[in-house]
Amino acid sequence: MARTPKPKGGPSAAASAATAFFKPGTAVEVSSEDDGFRGSWFTGTVIRRLASERFLVEYDNLLADDKTTKKLREVLGLRHLRPLPPTETDREFKFGDEVDAFHNDGWWEGHITQELENERFAVYFRVSKEQLVFSKEQLRLHREWLNHDWVPPLQQKQQRQQGNGESKKVLLTPNVKSVETVKGKGIGVGAIVEVSSDEDGFSGAWFAATVVEALGKDKFLVEYHDLLADDDSQLREEIDALHIRPHPLDTDVDGQFSILDEVDAFYNDGWWVGVISKALADSRYVVYFRSSNEELEFENSQLRLHQDWIGGKWVMPCKALKL
Repeated sequence: MARTPKPKGGPSAAASAATAFFKPGTAVEVSSEDDGFRGSWFTGTVIRRLASERFLVEYDNLLADDKTTKKLREVLGLRHLRPLPPTETDREFKFGDEVDAFHNDGWWEGHITQELENERFAVYFRVSKEQLVFSKEQLRLHREWLNHDWVPPLQQKQQRQQGNGESKKVLLTPNVKSVETVKGKGIGVGAIVEVSSDEDGFSGAWFAATVVEALGKDKFLVEYHDLLADDDSQLREEIDALHIRPHPLDTDVDGQFSILDEVDAFYNDGWWVGVISKALADSRYVVYFRSSNEELEFENSQLRLHQDWIGGKWVMPCKALKL
């Protein structure tokens, strides 16, 4: 199957960042590629810098094992570290905001799908495809660490919209009560769908396929459009309902995207979720992939606005955040 996007740039930028931001004693956040931990960040402290851009880090909230109170220490590569995000006080959250939620000793990326009473919010997590409820104090605005700077999502889009006086409609579902699968949502034999995978290296990617057969109420046999089997025939797989969705709606952007747009980029036979970090000449864009902490360049024809399938409806990230 497809491979994850490969990084651009060389080791000099990494060395510079390590020297400037990750000295011993620095408070940091750490990401993980382990199953079940993608999309999360855990706080820690740099103990010392090792050779080859690797660091010994002690976690703040994770223990070495269940039988001790000793804090866990790990040797980590530069790509898994970032400084602590800027803190905010009394931020007002609203429906559609992209946030980090504090859960199970770490910060997990999601977006608000419902505003509840007493300053509580339902948050949907794209990686695990589940929804949980959090208090205001357990949330923070989601930010990306790009080119050694913190980027609040959609900041430039908000300024652009305020400057030209336009108000864009947002495709958001108002009543998401629980995480739902596509079962009973029009997925039948012959339907064109997209399929995700939990395998290492495939987080955040969707592959086009056609439903060949319904295998009970929760499984489907699909034939991929662009993936081949060992004998060069179209690859077929049995997929459970949690990993299948309808083909996304077309979004009218006239081939033009803006910095911080959340997009899907067509790469290695699949659509990979990322964020536009740079706009180049000739309708080309640099896309940052959160799951792999890498950047790649694409033409506008290789991009589409990102959408999530939640509760039987298509959901797009909020187009205007108050910063």
